Amino acid sequence: MREKLLFDFGWMFHAGDIETPMPVTKMPLYYHAKTERAQWGPAAYDYKENSPVCTERWEMVDLPHDYIINQTPNSKYNNTRGYFDYHKAWYRNRFRLEEGDRNKRITILFEGVAGHATVYVNGCLMARNFCGYTSFEVDITDVARFNEDNVIAVYVDPSDNEGWWYEGAGIYRHVWLIKTELVSVDLWGVWVNPQKIDDENWNVPVETTLRNDSLDLAQVEVTSCILDSKGNIIAETTSQAEVPCKDKVKINQIMQVQNPALWDIDDPNLYTLRTIISRDNKQIDNIDTRFGFRTIYFDAEKGFFLNGRHVKIKGVCCHQDYALTGKAMPDRVHRYRLKRLKEMGANGYRAAHYPPAEATMDALDELGFLVMNETRWFESTKEGLEQLEMMLKRDRNRPSVILWSVGNEEPLHLTEQGKRIMQSMIAFIKKYDTTRPVTTAICHNPLEAAATEVSEVIGINYNLGQYDAIHAKYPDKPVVASECCAVGTTRGWYLDDDEERGYLSAYDHPVANFSATREQTWKHVMERDWVAGVYQWAGIEHRGETVWPRLCSQSGALDLFLQPKDAYYQNMSHWTDTPMVHILPHWNHPGREGEIIPVWVYTNCEEVELYQDGKSLGVQKLDRYSHAEWQVEYRPGVLKVEGRNGGKTVATQTIETTGPAVALKLRLEDGNVKADNEDVAIITCWCEDEKGRPVPDASPYIYFNTNKYGKIIGTGSDVCDHTPVNSLERRMRAGLCSVLVKVGSEAGILRVYAHAEGLKPARLDIKLIETERRPWVKPTYFK
Repeated sequence: MREKLLFDFGWMFHAGDIETPMPVTKMPLYYHAKTERAQWGPAAYDYKENSPVCTERWEMVDLPHDYIINQTPNSKYNNTRGYFDYHKAWYRNRFRLEEGDRNKRITILFEGVAGHATVYVNGCLMARNFCGYTSFEVDITDVARFNEDNVIAVYVDPSDNEGWWYEGAGIYRHVWLIKTELVSVDLWGVWVNPQKIDDENWNVPVETTLRNDSLDLAQVEVTSCILDSKGNIIAETTSQAEVPCKDKVKINQIMQVQNPALWDIDDPNLYTLRTIISRDNKQIDNIDTRFGFRTIYFDAEKGFFLNGRHVKIKGVCCHQDYALTGKAMPDRVHRYRLKRLKEMGANGYRAAHYPPAEATMDALDELGFLVMNETRWFESTKEGLEQLEMMLKRDRNRPSVILWSVGNEEPLHLTEQGKRIMQSMIAFIKKYDTTRPVTTAICHNPLEAAATEVSEVIGINYNLGQYDAIHAKYPDKPVVASECCAVGTTRGWYLDDDEERGYLSAYDHPVANFSATREQTWKHVMERDWVAGVYQWAGIEHRGETVWPRLCSQSGALDLFLQPKDAYYQNMSHWTDTPMVHILPHWNHPGREGEIIPVWVYTNCEEVELYQDGKSLGVQKLDRYSHAEWQVEYRPGVLKVEGRNGGKTVATQTIETTGPAVALKLRLEDGNVKADNEDVAIITCWCEDEKGRPVPDASPYIYFNTNKYGKIIGTGSDVCDHTPVNSLERRMRAGLCSVLVKVGSEAGILRVYAHAEGLKPARLDIKLIETERRPWVKPTYFK
């Protein structure tokens, strides 16, 4: 039967190249030219890490792992890549296969390796992968050793960048060891494609790709059954199949389902297709595939429809990037950041500019996002199409995916060559999925771009002034704002833009070459029913693509450390219906007494009234696109805003000038932390004054510690702080500091401590949930 074992633990890591001198005699080169070509050096089977004769320094690490992120930024390195040195590195691991594994197919699945990856197993060169954003499987069946160590070595070369953002380096996503019988379901070999017949009935076609890695013809039985959320079987079918030796076949089946619970952004119901393969009345493989029942449709005049209901896409673009761990994001972080975006009112997510991790895709399905899934390479080459195939096969069962995107801001979009490339990629996609339209994100003169002609949905990056002309030129093509609103703001900065310090005003304003604000963009889109919606740049600040001394792009509703910015609440005012009000700035501005300060209010209410120290400063009525604004003379005191609908107060907020900070506080942002050696605790530190009020401009220097149940792996607060992220001490900026703690496998009370000179210290107790670890590979280093 199938085993899928997490292969994340106990890897040996070496930063930098390792010199392997060339032998001066024939025989080493003779054997080096054979299958087991790595006869010496770090790819060789007999290489001994940290042995007395080994001069290189190796350390043990767990995956996911980004070996770039803990450096000190240096302005001599490329700004878009985060001011880091992108050097090469090696990984090695040792594991055993027992006698019972001898007649199985054995593979290693890498979800993502940042940089060019070369994989050796037992000294044999097994795979090269040149895209850091695609998954790849390495079949080690023929070179595996049994009842003794197997050695895997991975060489990483991140010097050839793929993007203009922080890319990190290393094995930054999960790795899995997969064992199956010689006849099995292929990787991502199940395609579930529900099709609505009428208001009650659905057909569920299922395509299953079987592979036979044995030397004999195989007769098998394929059973597909649909399970609801409670595990009840609601449909089932069985077929016979014949699979030639060393070959693959596709089996097509169909089932009917009545009145399924639909997948929707507000109620993301998911079902499971269980595939069971039997041979001679014995089950030999079993795999589950999640899917959902839903219909999607893009209309050229009316926009996007989900399950027959018009839905405006309120989306964001995001990189896979987290301030405290770099590219290597723990599963909890993948989900937490999406939960924050959902709370903001987002219902859409553009995977910019590459296929995201499976943990992100799982969470997008479960939370109810409308996903524009994008490949990294705009290429119709063999390798480009193989990368596209990986994304299609992995993600075509996911109900969240509504658009395939085949590229971003390609200069060739303008040309005949770009048109041909896109036509080839669209045709390739249709071999795998005919249910979703194909787009590409065009920024170079989309009105005249050749790729616009062949886009099934026209994706426009910025270029608001061309929207109407594009719609007039292509009246039968749907349009989506594939990227917009690159509006940079710095959390808690309420002065003018300061290039020297690296901070941008937190008020919504044009930045650099982007003339349209978030407010103007949303109004532009909402006034055009034929625009399906937006994917805003960006949901979260990302490292790189910046200017010194700042370490990240400032476009984002959440800051680099996942703290909400004022832009977060501005989006909430546009995208949510529950009455809300939000005042900016805070009201701690020593030294600005008597100065006129703009006070803005973001709200989704019909009207708002602002009070200063109990005195009304007037009522303002608003549409759903704009903000309220008063010019207020600053003096320490209290500001209060009331939001009203139909003359009735439905939302309020009060902010006031605080006293100086006297105490530190800690809170856990996402509960139910598990003692599984994978989980993390996401923690925020802030300051309070003597009345218990949060101090929004506090900036103490803080020292963090934990007990034995956890280890601090990252701290951060200021986007211009060049202290390495794994430092246990950090200066707070603008009243908040983020902390990430990795937990082990032992249940208990994790205690996190924060100390700062002159302030009352804080302690946070977190009860770790005892749980079984996922099935995992135990490296022989752990003996």
